[in-house]
Amino acid sequence: MVTNWFGYTKTRTHPRLRLFCFPYAGGGASVFRTWYAALPTDIEVCPIELPGRGRRFQEAPLLRVPSLVQALSEAIHPYLDMPFAFFGHSMGALISFELTRQLRREHGMTPDYLLVSAYSAPQLQRNNVVTHTLRDEELLEKLRKLEGTPKEVLEEPELLKLLFPTIRADFELCDSYSYVPEPPLPCAIRAFGGLRDQVSGYNGLMAWREQTSSSFELQMLPGDHFYLHTAQPLLLEFLKEIFQYGEVVKV
Repeated sequence: MVTNWFGYTKTRTHPRLRLFCFPYAGGGASVFRTWYAALPTDIEVCPIELPGRGRRFQEAPLLRVPSLVQALSEAIHPYLDMPFAFFGHSMGALISFELTRQLRREHGMTPDYLLVSAYSAPQLQRNNVVTHTLRDEELLEKLRKLEGTPKEVLEEPELLKLLFPTIRADFELCDSYSYVPEPPLPCAIRAFGGLRDQVSGYNGLMAWREQTSSSFELQMLPGDHFYLHTAQPLLLEFLKEIFQYGEVVKV
């Protein structure tokens, strides 16, 4: 794959499905860099590298969801020549959802599975807190509470100076989002969340079932908003079951 939208992609010889992974606010493709080794060899993992981070650090971030999904749709469409799935965590869930709707509008196609993680269903009313304009010390405190940024980064002013512009841009992307009703998606939706997540709880995740006319399943895992890291082996086992059986197998 020769596009700057994909990072850490390991091409498979005979893939049966491509899994495109979308990161959380402030995150990049590196969040998913080890997934290819944990998933079956016929699953091609394609982490998405958004502008303003990783190898695209010098590029200006896109600040509005419609602009971002339009650019993503153009970049990703040539690689949808086989069954595919989207996985998005937090902000990535929002992006993958709107990208799915964009692909349906433009090309009449959707992923086999839309896998959304740690983000309440988009149709729910959001609070009026604007995050991207917080003062530096307030933003730092929010990052501490989310527990997703390494402690050594939070305690290093020079690293924070590099990180804050990307964080603010991503928060602006989410703050400015406005949900527009459309018919439910025809693809299956699988939602995931952390049992101790104070940002997106059980009810917010369950509301995703309204966004599909196909099947829906919710799986709660140990951990907080960033269970994605602390419970990663369990999450990947669940993904393997979904790709093999279509759902998480209950024992």
